[in-house]
Amino acid sequence: MASKAFSYILTIFSLLLILLPLQSQAVSSKSSSFEFLKNLQGSHKGEQVEGIHELKEYLERFGYLDYENTNQSHALDDTFDDLLEFAIQTYQLNYHLNVTGELDAETISEMMLSRCGVADIINGTTRMLSGHGSSADEVSHYAFFYRMPRWPRTKYHLTYAFLVSTPEVAKLPVHRAFQKWASNTQFTFSLFEGGRRKPDITISFEKGFHGDGFPFDGPGGTLAHAFAPTNGRFHYDGDESWTVGGSEGSYDLETVALHEIGHLLGLQHSSVRDAIMFPFIEAGETKDLHKDDIDGIRFLYSF
Repeated sequence: MASKAFSYILTIFSLLLILLPLQSQAVSSKSSSFEFLKNLQGSHKGEQVEGIHELKEYLERFGYLDYENTNQSHALDDTFDDLLEFAIQTYQLNYHLNVTGELDAETISEMMLSRCGVADIINGTTRMLSGHGSSADEVSHYAFFYRMPRWPRTKYHLTYAFLVSTPEVAKLPVHRAFQKWASNTQFTFSLFEGGRRKPDITISFEKGFHGDGFPFDGPGGTLAHAFAPTNGRFHYDGDESWTVGGSEGSYDLETVALHEIGHLLGLQHSSVRDAIMFPFIEAGETKDLHKDDIDGIRFLYSF
């Protein structure tokens, strides 16, 4: 009887060790790297406001600003210039906000949400609302990367591997996410079993600067990112509080995996809020594939 009790305690202790890396950040995740935006509400063109330079960095990070190839005179200062106003208008158009070019409460609230680290606009190209019209009825909401990269028809079966930084508790949600994509496409996925070839896709948990040119920003802010075909890299931010299923203060592993796998297959961000490829997610939120996501991937591959 004593040995059974010890075995039971050991099992519980082992589970706690597995879950601890994912839950230890629950308190700190409430403070986001996007908190600076609160102080900018009400700002508009022509003003000098402390912190505007951080907003410019934010918008440049997600593809809305490019001072290097336009006007560099206000790139690093706190001047609310014409380029910044236009960038905010483009952002507002993409996300069905009132297009004013000003930092109203609704725009600030949207910008502060945690999100995917992949830019909305890459190489000046977008197929979100700002690229195709002024109303939701005029556009296709799903979007693709620049030049529409995709996996070749000979690679509709993809293998994936978890790198050593991936906690055990994260693996089943990622497995489920792959299977949901498989159920709605001609793709099939299987866990890499080794051999001479490398896996097509790798999943890992990274922190801060991690060698791919797109550093994470600590708790809150950007949650994960993945690369267009056929790169195959998918990174979670290891500083976030992660959970299986919706939980207050934490982010759902499977929901984020569904989104990032969409990028791995060639989808960019969607302006449809219910779509898995919508780039923002709130703590505790869970989502599934949407018709917009499925239509987009089938169009890309002519399924």
